[in-house]
Amino acid sequence: MRSILGLWLLFGVLWPAQSESLDSLLLVLDQEIQERSAYDSQRELRISSIKGLLDDPNLDPSEKYHVQAQLIREYATYTFDSALHYINQNISLAEEQGNSEFLSEARLYQAKMLAYSGSYKEALDILQLVDKETLKESTVRMYFMVYHKVYEDLHFYSRIESNNQNYRVLLDAYTDSLTHYLNPDTDLYWDLIEKEYRDSRKMEKCLEINKKRMAQAKMATPQYALIAFQRSLIHEINGDIEQQKVYLSLSAISDLRASIKDNASLTQLALLLYEEKEIDRAYRYIKVSFEDAEFFNSRLRFIEISNIFPLITAAYQKRIDKQNEQLRTSLALISLLSLGLAIMVFVTIRQVKKVRKGRNDLRVANMNLKELNDEMKLANEKLNDLNNQLVESDSIKEQYIASFLNICSDFIDKLDNYRRMVKKMITNRKYEELYQTTNSHDLIDRELHLFYETFDSTFLNIYPDFVQQVNGLLLPEEKIELKQGELLNTELRIFALIRLGIQDSSQISKLLRYSVNTIYNYRVKVKNKAAGPRDEFEDQIMQINAIAVSKDSQS
Repeated sequence: MRSILGLWLLFGVLWPAQSESLDSLLLVLDQEIQERSAYDSQRELRISSIKGLLDDPNLDPSEKYHVQAQLIREYATYTFDSALHYINQNISLAEEQGNSEFLSEARLYQAKMLAYSGSYKEALDILQLVDKETLKESTVRMYFMVYHKVYEDLHFYSRIESNNQNYRVLLDAYTDSLTHYLNPDTDLYWDLIEKEYRDSRKMEKCLEINKKRMAQAKMATPQYALIAFQRSLIHEINGDIEQQKVYLSLSAISDLRASIKDNASLTQLALLLYEEKEIDRAYRYIKVSFEDAEFFNSRLRFIEISNIFPLITAAYQKRIDKQNEQLRTSLALISLLSLGLAIMVFVTIRQVKKVRKGRNDLRVANMNLKELNDEMKLANEKLNDLNNQLVESDSIKEQYIASFLNICSDFIDKLDNYRRMVKKMITNRKYEELYQTTNSHDLIDRELHLFYETFDSTFLNIYPDFVQQVNGLLLPEEKIELKQGELLNTELRIFALIRLGIQDSSQISKLLRYSVNTIYNYRVKVKNKAAGPRDEFEDQIMQINAIAVSKDSQS
């Protein structure tokens, strides 16, 4: 199941987004939530392998710094406290070694983690410790990126107009500075351009850039999750809630597959589903978001979820309470109905006793008489059917007894002749000729052929139109065609025996000298050609009447 959904999602990512089915995506998302422990295990395995490098006693301080930097990148979207722990380790290591480059980089990582967790004051305090003039170009980009993140969030969350304007000015300044240091071929550069278009509500250009970025991103990466989330913002502004949910679903799926605990898509999707009264699914999603936020330990995520979680939880609990109330009402109703039924049974039993005591009542007597007449009429009909069956059975018995006696008589004569022939050959010491004679199957084949002819002629004497009636039960193109000189073939003989009441394939195989599997295959083959329901074919065969019954019915 998981592989099928995975293939579907891969196809969906490569296909234009308009073709996405939201219902199918939500099913994929539900499946990925079930598999999230497996994705977490994969990340834990990567982290464990990186930690193993720290056990190398020959690791120099520079190598240890870079290994710990790898751990910081792994923990950055997974566990906030662990990421800070290794950042502090790198800060201490850089201070011990007197390496200003490592120290600035580690502090920038520290400021970045604090900014993304909502600790903006602490992030700005850390940034004040970094001397921009001593930074290399790649680290300068990170320096301006952290400032940009801090003032972007402060501008977004601030409710004081004067502060909001000041944050906007600083945000624009750091956006310009960051853009200056970015290569136009990088995704971060186009991320900033896309945001500018989004803020200025130039949605067509914004969407065009987002499509290009998404085409270059890979599913199950933080980059893809972010771009898909930003696409959902575009559709939110355009008022297309359906497409907003599609890209929130894709972003959440990417977060789950990449084992990203610092996520926002699933929370936003849960809120939209809650607003559309899909309470059960909204509750499942917000519960997963809360667990991820708790695992990551981000203050910002807890604040975001705390505004939504109580609403959805209350709605979910309200639904549960309503269902429980309905259940209690149903149980009470069932109890009342059961009591009423018990009373009715008690009254009925009393009435039955009164009726039994009043059998001399004329109305009851007339009803009993009518029931008796109906029963007699039904018994007469059954008796007529039984008589017809007896007539048919007698006719069949007479004909087959006569045929059986003739066969037995002929067989005794043939056996005596065979005995004399064997005796004569033995007397004349013709042992080789006797061996050849007894070793040949010609005698059996002749007797079997004679048996078939006798059976066919006797059966058709009783059921002269059997072949026509069987063909009438088959599809026009599947009718059984007899060869020249044939009365019945193997298929017809099998169903002739079934008509005579021999249903067991093993008995039929002994009479016709075929294997049980062959008999079974013939039965299935013919039933598959039936014009009507194949399960009723043999019942219809049993309804074919003998000539004696047909004549009686006409008379």
